[in-house]
Amino acid sequence: MANKRIYLCLAHMSETGLEQKYIQEAFDTNWVVPLGPNVNAFEKDLEDFCGQDKRVVALSSGTAAVHLALIACGVRPGDEVCVQSFTFCASSHPITYLGASPVFIDSEINTWNMDPELLEEAIRDRIAKTGKKPKAIVPVALYGMPYQIDKIMSVADKYDIPVIEDAAEGFGSRFKGQVLGTFGKYGVLSFNGNKMITTSGGGALITPNEDTWREVMMYATQYRESYPYYQHEKIGYNYRLSNICAGIGRGQMTVVDDHIAHHKHVQFLYEELLRGVNGITVHSQPDTGEYDSNYWLCTVTLDRDLRIKGQENAYKSIVKGAVGGAAGVIHMADSATTDCQPNDNVEALRVFMDAAGIEARPVWKPMHKQPVYKNAPAYVNGNSEAVFNKGMCLPAGPCVSDDDVKFIVETIKSAILL
Repeated sequence: MANKRIYLCLAHMSETGLEQKYIQEAFDTNWVVPLGPNVNAFEKDLEDFCGQDKRVVALSSGTAAVHLALIACGVRPGDEVCVQSFTFCASSHPITYLGASPVFIDSEINTWNMDPELLEEAIRDRIAKTGKKPKAIVPVALYGMPYQIDKIMSVADKYDIPVIEDAAEGFGSRFKGQVLGTFGKYGVLSFNGNKMITTSGGGALITPNEDTWREVMMYATQYRESYPYYQHEKIGYNYRLSNICAGIGRGQMTVVDDHIAHHKHVQFLYEELLRGVNGITVHSQPDTGEYDSNYWLCTVTLDRDLRIKGQENAYKSIVKGAVGGAAGVIHMADSATTDCQPNDNVEALRVFMDAAGIEARPVWKPMHKQPVYKNAPAYVNGNSEAVFNKGMCLPAGPCVSDDDVKFIVETIKSAILL
């Protein structure tokens, strides 16, 4: 185990190698552009998986899907959009792309997702303060956990506001047996390299019918009018998925059920093996029979008084690069601490596990606590900040074996100071 690093969630190809087969077909037929037979077939596979007579547009990213859904909902400069605060920035950044403003909604404590009561409070308050209602509502399936969809949809219907479900982390999760992303007007999916299935990079937008599908498709392909030359009467975007990447997606769709089952199995192992470990709580879905999380990532919380080896050194040095499997350009911080960060024991456990070859990360920092959104309206109850202070993500996914989980749990136990 010492020579193997355990990552949070790695891409896992089908045993039959269908991904390579479809990629090779794209090369053999010279379909290497952002359209083609693989794209069409992948979209059909997604539509069959989602059901509910929805139409799907395959895109270059989940962020692009959020962006196009907002456009389709008529979001314009000066508008406001209610969005879950406890999420990754891709849920909120596209709102700002359009010159609109996010209105952040805190979480209820059971699923860690958007609080329906706070949502309605925010809507009423925004109407009173601005004279108009928000243009859309964006709940998020945090780490795959379904949101309180019945209550959120009830509020949305009451005020006639469209819902854009951000199911980027929740592909294959269900509520009352129905796939997430099919309840609202639009649904967002992500196929990034660490998601339930991957296209290396990519996403999709679930649309309600043929007309909206066609309109979204126009926006995703530069909004070209039907002339023999290029004429554009609206601003469009280059957001379509590559035929090569879609080939990966086609192969991945043959193993999506296996991937979901494995994530659930890993969650079960964590629940079993960490039961009785004082100071560690595994976050699980509400036991009502309505929730069916894919458990994209498994999460735990640490009691504040739990002591971890090396805790005295937490936040003593500035992180100089990407942490764990994170990628991309990292801007060097000028301080080791911020005014809102995980407790020292969370950081100490992350460092301890990293030294043991295990990638673990804090949960998402709430968007209303991000410096870039310091002036955005926020309706908070303290729940997301409380979970951020004590929460941690543990490895899951098809590449995480039973022995890996046992090693992770034993590492956590060995880090605890009795």
